[in-house]
Amino acid sequence: MSSTLTEATDPYCLREGESAELLAGHPWHRFVVLGDSVAEGMCEPVDGYPRVQWADRIAAELRAARPGLAYLNLGRRGLRAHEVRAAQLDAALAFDPDLALVVCGGNDAFRPAYDADAVDAELTAIIGALRAAGADVVTVGMFDVSHSPAVPEPLRPGLGERMRRLSSRTGRLADRLGTVHVHLTDHPAGADPSLYSSDGRHGSARSDAIAAAETVRRLGAHLAARP
Repeated sequence: MSSTLTEATDPYCLREGESAELLAGHPWHRFVVLGDSVAEGMCEPVDGYPRVQWADRIAAELRAARPGLAYLNLGRRGLRAHEVRAAQLDAALAFDPDLALVVCGGNDAFRPAYDADAVDAELTAIIGALRAAGADVVTVGMFDVSHSPAVPEPLRPGLGERMRRLSSRTGRLADRLGTVHVHLTDHPAGADPSLYSSDGRHGSARSDAIAAAETVRRLGAHLAARP
């Protein structure tokens, strides 16, 4: 999808120097990412936006403030929440992270038979293990991909309801488990077609730039709130 904006003019992207101010002196040394294709990063090109997926962007901003930051992205496309836990949690813990990004459940919510309780249980197990190991955890309420023009009109209401249910329940888990939560589902740009890829399932380079900006801002707010 095309956009009339560029990253430099996009009001929702990071401004020059913003990340350096927000993340100055951050305490994290080891950043791990767990999840599905959103974590892995599909990042369909958009003119005016570098083709850099959002987890890589976050790692780059963290590393700019703390050179030497170690970064491991375990994300793999197509995985459901239980598969993320089974395939990635042990490796994530072995990495000994002090910051983890967990993004999964979208592939579950794409299915009409989405079991919200089962996804909650998997997310709770993943987040709980990472928190018990001493890591700060970032969770995400994803953009509502039902706004994508590539999603057939008859499928949009059901998909949108499931994506919003996943987002709402993940937000409640975040409150209960003490994560840094990034809520993108109601973002002002969420209905813009340029945020979505042509496959009707993923985001574009613009959505990755916006998601990274919102994540950095939430991390900055988390740091500012610390004693």
